[in-house]
Amino acid sequence: MMPEPAPSLQQLLAFYLEAGVDCALNDEPVNRMLDDEIVAPVEADARIAAPVVRPETIRPLAPRPAAAHGAAPSSPEAAIVSAREAAATAPTLDALRALMEQFDGCALRATATRLVFADGNPQARLMLVGEAPGREEDIEGLPFVGRSGKLLDLMLAAIGLDRNKVYIANVIPWRPPGNRTPTPQETQICLPFIKRQIELVNPAILVTLGNPSTQTLLSTRDGITRTRGRWFDYDAGARMIRAMPTLHPAYLLRQPTYKRLAWQDLRAIATALAATDSPAN
Repeated sequence: MMPEPAPSLQQLLAFYLEAGVDCALNDEPVNRMLDDEIVAPVEADARIAAPVVRPETIRPLAPRPAAAHGAAPSSPEAAIVSAREAAATAPTLDALRALMEQFDGCALRATATRLVFADGNPQARLMLVGEAPGREEDIEGLPFVGRSGKLLDLMLAAIGLDRNKVYIANVIPWRPPGNRTPTPQETQICLPFIKRQIELVNPAILVTLGNPSTQTLLSTRDGITRTRGRWFDYDAGARMIRAMPTLHPAYLLRQPTYKRLAWQDLRAIATALAATDSPAN
C-alpha cells in the first residue's frame, strides 16, 4: 500500500485555518514534545531551592475586579440570572458597555481579545443585529469589519445608508474560539445584554442578519429562507418594534445567487424607513 503524499504548505495552512488556528502567539514555533523533558527538572529544582516564607510576611492578594454583580457565577443558570440583573440596571449604552466589560459570567470573554460592543449611530432609526464577531472584529473591536462587513456596507449604500445612519451589534459580543458556533448556554447568557441594547437604542426598525440572530431575538424555529422578508413584532418592553430578518452577508458571499432576495428585503426596509418619516408617524 502506497503511503499518502505529504501535504503541501498551502494544504497544511488551509487545514489549520479550517480548524480555527488563524493567528500566531509567538514568532518562533514551540516543540511540545520537549515540554516534559525541559519543565520537569526545572520544577524539581524550584522545589528544592524554594525559600522559606514566614507567615507574618504574607500579604493578601489584591482583589480581582468583580463581575457586574459580584463574583463570577458558579453555573450557566446563575450566569444568565446575573446577566439579566446587570443589564436591567444599565441606564445608558455607555453604562451597559461598562457592565459588559466587567462581566465574568460568559467564558467567551476569557478567550476573546476584546469586547465587540457596537458600531454606528446610537440615535439611528435602523438597528442591525448579527450573531457573533469574527477574527477581524475581535482584532478591531467593531462588528462587521471583515469581508462580510464590506458587503454589508455595500448593501446599506444601495438604499442610501451608511454606518453613520445605522446602529450595528451582535447577539454575542465576544468572538467564539476559531469562529465556532456559540453554544445555546453562551447565547442565553448574552441575550439580556443585546435585549437591553435594543431597548436603549429604541430603533424604528430592527433587522436580524442570518438565522441565529433571527431565531434568538424573534423566537422562531423556522429557517432564514422562510423568515427573510417577513415582518415580525419585536417586544422591546416599552413598545413593539417592527423587525425583519434577512440573509447574513457571510451567507451571500458563499451563495451570491441569493443577493436578489436580500435586495428585495433591503427595498422593503427602505420603504418602511421612509414611512416613519411621514408626518402621520
